[in-house]
Amino acid sequence: MVWVPLGPQRTDCLPLLHAPDINSSKMSLEWLVAWSWSLDGLRDCIATGIQSVRDCDTTAVVTVACLLVLFVWYCYHVGREQPRPYASVNSLMQGPDAGGLQNGYVYCQSPECVRCTHNEGLNQKLYHNLQEYAKRYSWSGMGRIHKGIREQGRYLNSRPSIQKPEVFFLPDLPTTPYFSRDAQKHDVELLERNFQTILCEFETLYKAFSNCSLPQGWKMNSTSSGEWVTFYLVNQGVCVPRNCRKCPRTYRLLGSLRTCIGNNVFGNACISVLSPGTVITEHYGPTNIRIRCHLGLKTPSGCELVVGGEPQCWAEGRCLLFDDSFLHTAFHEGSAEDGPRVVFMVDLWHPNVAAAERQALDFIFAPGR
Repeated sequence: MVWVPLGPQRTDCLPLLHAPDINSSKMSLEWLVAWSWSLDGLRDCIATGIQSVRDCDTTAVVTVACLLVLFVWYCYHVGREQPRPYASVNSLMQGPDAGGLQNGYVYCQSPECVRCTHNEGLNQKLYHNLQEYAKRYSWSGMGRIHKGIREQGRYLNSRPSIQKPEVFFLPDLPTTPYFSRDAQKHDVELLERNFQTILCEFETLYKAFSNCSLPQGWKMNSTSSGEWVTFYLVNQGVCVPRNCRKCPRTYRLLGSLRTCIGNNVFGNACISVLSPGTVITEHYGPTNIRIRCHLGLKTPSGCELVVGGEPQCWAEGRCLLFDDSFLHTAFHEGSAEDGPRVVFMVDLWHPNVAAAERQALDFIFAPGR
């Protein structure tokens, strides 16, 4: 290229012609060489991959691809699918003129009772709670809970009449009407060692019955005959402070139990008293994720617990474990001279509910959620 001046040549306006930048040329050349080597490496990598696929068994490749597609579909399905709407067991079996009957049996009508007041929107609410939990923590280990919420109507309607929990059924959970002491050995032994402590605090409480028919803190429950009263320390996952202050040592004992359900609506701890002549109508508990523990405080003759058609008797200072999602009843056929039957009742986790599931269920069924 030749530079031609546009006007009279002036020495002060001559352009400054710089010498070629040798360093820039070297850098450009090195970059081109490196780029060429990168392309060669990429081409070799692709060729190697194609050759590996050709050498591999076609059936194995197809199998891996199918498994990958199924895994992606499952992740999407778990995160997006909404539970199927269903009619609750109560609405299916309770007619408009049932007059307080649910599943053919009499229940309380307390507005605070999670078993007696659940409605058609419960399943959608539970699924929303599960999704919220998974967003905060993880879907890991939530398979049974997700399956249970999504298919709750089918599970409950297909259950045999001997076991039909009212609110939530966790599928694939091995169960039996009664459990051995080893199911929750630590907590059973701890309760039995503190038998005298609990009994003393009960006797102090029970003296108040000499002054009035139903002292403050006690709750009267509906029965077909006789009287059944309870004194709750924890009622459906909620601590009752006034009652706990009256039984401080028993309340502290609850904090030492490893498997006590204390953070969701399925957890209770109370003193249960049956007067002579009392029969508790057959009924189902709300869920199968717990086992109910009865520590016998006063167990006169003529008292019996029947779970799933199997009778058992209480013993003073001994724990009796059972699954109250089975059809069960209790009665006291003794005389007035025998005195009441008294047990300390506490709900423990079912031993086959995993730790991750317990944490999720505490979140999903938290009181007031």
